Amino acid sequence: MSHLRNRRDFLKGVTVASVGFWVAGTARAQEKSRSANEQINFACIGIDGKGRSDTADAAKHGNIVAICDVDEQRLERAAQLYPKAKKFVDFRKLFDEMGKSIDAVTVSTPDHTHAAASALAMRLGKHCFTQKPLTRTIYEARRLGEIAREMKVATQMGNQGTASSGLRKAAALLRAGAVGTVKEVHVWTNRPIWPQGGTRPETAPVPSYLHWDLWLGPAPERPYGKGYHPFAWRGFWDFGTGALGDMGCHNINMAFMGLDLRDPIAVEAETSGHNKEMFPKWSIVRYTFPARNGRPALTLIWYDGGKKPPAELLDGQDPGLNGTLVIGEKGKLFSGGRDYKLLGGATELKVDFPESPGHFVEFVRAIKGGPPAMSNFPDYAGPLTETVLLGNLAIWAGRKIEWDAQGLRATNAPEVEPLIRPAYRKGYTL
Repeated sequence: MSHLRNRRDFLKGVTVASVGFWVAGTARAQEKSRSANEQINFACIGIDGKGRSDTADAAKHGNIVAICDVDEQRLERAAQLYPKAKKFVDFRKLFDEMGKSIDAVTVSTPDHTHAAASALAMRLGKHCFTQKPLTRTIYEARRLGEIAREMKVATQMGNQGTASSGLRKAAALLRAGAVGTVKEVHVWTNRPIWPQGGTRPETAPVPSYLHWDLWLGPAPERPYGKGYHPFAWRGFWDFGTGALGDMGCHNINMAFMGLDLRDPIAVEAETSGHNKEMFPKWSIVRYTFPARNGRPALTLIWYDGGKKPPAELLDGQDPGLNGTLVIGEKGKLFSGGRDYKLLGGATELKVDFPESPGHFVEFVRAIKGGPPAMSNFPDYAGPLTETVLLGNLAIWAGRKIEWDAQGLRATNAPEVEPLIRPAYRKGYTL
């Protein structure tokens, strides 16, 4: 298998803006020719829920040779679709037995096992597609980017909107100054749509089809209870990343791309309150970004749990369930998802941006020696995830966090260290 081209080789064919993103050019690296017997062999870890579509995407572009899930009912359903794939309940055993037979993996598990599974795959030289958020904690996101670069593997995070022409054009408009100097960004979501703000469920018998110890993976040991598997784990600090982690890599994505929203220096949060077992029912998080690459300092405000920006800021626009509002000195850019509207005197400009062949196609193209996927781990997905997850430090602590991005350190809040660098249970490693 060919490996991911290094950044220098890729930049030979693409014009890059000063902020480090793709902004122009229609040049496309030619895919390396492959004979029929050189198809990509995929292993898919987590094969229901979002993993169902990720596995289906992989099947369109190669062979599914292994499937893995801790839920044997889900595993059997997937086996009906991919009868030639070998079945596993433990991704570590999958790599032990099939390491030489696979080229790439998809990781579509609960957030707390993303990093352990993805790191193991990349250490073995496997190309890696991992669902958003890339990881549960900030250090894990940084480390996956480092491993991907070290091992020269193709990578991509599953924030599919990154491939949207509407999102890419909106980002290009921000870079081109369509709204002028930006001072404030507002981002909101209707999440959580699962329980939050509660307590740990009562202990219950483990279902016969569920390998609970493997479900826990690197997380601290606890008894099974109804409400973790298969979906509501998102609301628990040990397993998920709350509303911000679930939707931040989607809803903050456009502003991150267009305004280079890396390395905030501070973050603070207002919430409904929580017991450090589950995330709060709602939160409002304020990020402070310093000036960067010619872009002045600005503030981003995140809203979830039904909270939204003041109606007067929206100029009559229906905020919908999810949205982004970028406020500049010359006007505003409003986005309800992958499209956008310019408001308040903002100017529609002619801008160049790279069209995507499709999100998963970008990953496959990179595996075959083409340019990196836009949302690759080292250059994009990792930094985006770091920015998003920083907000959870303030939600946890209930006070302002002063952030040293280079050192991955909350300079005034040592109590949030476990949310930066997690301790793994024996048997798992990063």
